[in-house]
Amino acid sequence: MTDARRPRTARDRPRSEADRPGPFNPAREVAVRVLLRVMDAHAFAAPALDAALQEARLPARDAGLATHVVYGALRHAPSLTRALDARLTGDTHPKTRAVLLAGAFERLFLGTPPHAVVSEYVNLARGARLAPPGLVNAVLRRLESMSPDETVPDEMPAWLADVYRRAYGAQADAVLADLLEPQPLWLSLSDAGVRALEDEGSVLEGTVQGVDRVALDRPLRQTSAFQQGQAQPINPASLACVDALGDVQGVRVLDLAGGAGVKAAMLATRGAQVTSVDVVARKHDLARANLKRLGLTGQFITHDLTQPLPEAPAPVVLLDAPCTGSGTLRSHPEIKLRLTPDAVQEMAELQARMLPNAAALVQPGGTLVYSVCSVTPQEGAEVVQAFLNTHPDFTPQAVPDLEVPHVPAGPGVLTVPVDGVDGFFIARLKRQV
Repeated sequence: MTDARRPRTARDRPRSEADRPGPFNPAREVAVRVLLRVMDAHAFAAPALDAALQEARLPARDAGLATHVVYGALRHAPSLTRALDARLTGDTHPKTRAVLLAGAFERLFLGTPPHAVVSEYVNLARGARLAPPGLVNAVLRRLESMSPDETVPDEMPAWLADVYRRAYGAQADAVLADLLEPQPLWLSLSDAGVRALEDEGSVLEGTVQGVDRVALDRPLRQTSAFQQGQAQPINPASLACVDALGDVQGVRVLDLAGGAGVKAAMLATRGAQVTSVDVVARKHDLARANLKRLGLTGQFITHDLTQPLPEAPAPVVLLDAPCTGSGTLRSHPEIKLRLTPDAVQEMAELQARMLPNAAALVQPGGTLVYSVCSVTPQEGAEVVQAFLNTHPDFTPQAVPDLEVPHVPAGPGVLTVPVDGVDGFFIARLKRQV
């Protein structure tokens, strides 16, 4: 049969205007693909988003939109998921879920006009081949509001909300509400860094624990302050752990479970002779690169701190122990979607194995600070109290130089996660001479 006589098929017919994908903001595609990685592949949002934004090279405004959608959708994921489940039947592909989660957040919480939400996400679903556009259209059009039974109280599991309420009492409602707000950028700045940021048009909005809250006019890595080693991102509560060690000028300090070396950098900035220890060797590479950017130096040891470390004792030791991160839900909202009571207990058992080995590295008369970015009592007060019960040569002391809001917590304190501050447990222990 010649081509002229062959029956026409659907492929031969011109595509209608309705079938052609319309324009959509690439920021939304970035957001959806990051949400897919976080929700389906259990990635962490911060590095996944950072990598996606570096690859996409979006303008600052679009990068801001992608960031708002990712973190907002994760902060409100419990309620959004319940609302979407009420409007879906059968299994839903993870890509479709990610599209709907982002669209639902924009429609219900971000204040994007409804027609724009539907249009953008239908075009995205079709143009990026992420989801059936008809399904996206139908669900988002029906999602005008959430009924009371679709709203998850505090946007977190009830058991975790109870942890916060027990920890912060009368302040708990304010804390839980604040955890749903965007995380500000906190920078430890030199005087030259302050001037450089202000010259570029960035705005310094206040200082807590010596850390400046900054509204940047461009991505952090593009600021001269960051490039010239005059700025270090750190939360005020995290810096409070370093300040709890006291004056470290010229002092040898062991930074245990040092990770990517942010606290090591702060210690080196204060003149300490820092040795950072972590079980993951590649984290030392990140720490070295950061110290080099800041014009600082340090020593590094790869070691599993559940085992004794054959290192000479030091007058000052910081154990910033690995933890569940339950005090950082504003900046890491995906944690609340995965955390379980069993995981808390497992982490507490790990910390309880590490603390005696850290204590063995403290010289007589020296200081040990134990900290975790968690608000669960199992990982904080209970770990330290159990240690003190079997180590009478250590006594708790008041945590000095605390400017961040805080409440008592057994032998230590809990910082209060409001106004962009994270929730940390901090205990300062003195070893008898």
